[in-house]
Amino acid sequence: MQRVATRARATAWEIVVPASISNVGPGLDTLGLAVTLYLRVRVTDIVHDGRGRLSCRFLDGPLGGPNRIERAFKALRPQRGPSPSVHVEVRSEIPLRSGLGSSAAATVAGLQLRELVDGRRSGDEILAAASKIEGHPDNVAPVLFGGVTSCCATETGSINVTRWPWPERWRIVVATPQLELSTALSRRALPGKLPLRDAVFNMQHVALLLGALQSGRAADFREALRDRAHQPYRQRLVPGLRRLLAVRHPDVIGFCLSGAGPSIAAFATGTSAVVEAIFRDAYRKERIACTVRTVKVHREGDA
Repeated sequence: MQRVATRARATAWEIVVPASISNVGPGLDTLGLAVTLYLRVRVTDIVHDGRGRLSCRFLDGPLGGPNRIERAFKALRPQRGPSPSVHVEVRSEIPLRSGLGSSAAATVAGLQLRELVDGRRSGDEILAAASKIEGHPDNVAPVLFGGVTSCCATETGSINVTRWPWPERWRIVVATPQLELSTALSRRALPGKLPLRDAVFNMQHVALLLGALQSGRAADFREALRDRAHQPYRQRLVPGLRRLLAVRHPDVIGFCLSGAGPSIAAFATGTSAVVEAIFRDAYRKERIACTVRTVKVHREGDA
């Protein structure tokens, strides 16, 4: 992740934050993958007035919801007394309320803006603050560290993050249908209790998935993407999910819901064109327009 690209003048400062695919099949609230769609926040002015205000100009149009950048900016208390006010311009390639981590990207950007005007914080402090705001760490961890991450919240409240390799030859394609699905609605679809056999199933599949990332075995990853904790309960909210989870193709490893949806991610060993055609055919049958994007894994230092 590009923390802050500090140049000669304040007017050239920019924060660049990636999108993310969370859960990655069975890893509910645990696994995340940073991808190459970006939120860009450019500082246009810093006013040393001691008011500590943030003014955002959204160049891609109105948010249609709360300003997560501003919320995160205000979440960290100044550590050097009165702080300056900041004016920024915001552009984003990450569609809102699509399951691609737009909220987490905005949260991290807001925290980094606070660092910019008030001094660096530890990585643990930024991770903890972002996770508290978001309610879970699975999106913010890959945004902060890049690549594939797994998270574990400890008894003390700290969050341990482990980074995993991504096989270079595996391609990633994401389809986003033209409908919005709030995370809150998608989360309400989940059961309050999970049968023991399903919990064990998911633990086994998370273990297999992490092993597949290490070995690069596509067959293992295909099996590992199976889930019983959240996708079966969210299928009624996500057009095309049931249909795509059932697809079998020699060049496609598998599909999974991206975060809470409605975006769906596909992983392939063949060309992206094959997956794009499968997506378009599925959504044509659902009679819903969609946007299909081929992306790469974002690694720390990219963008």
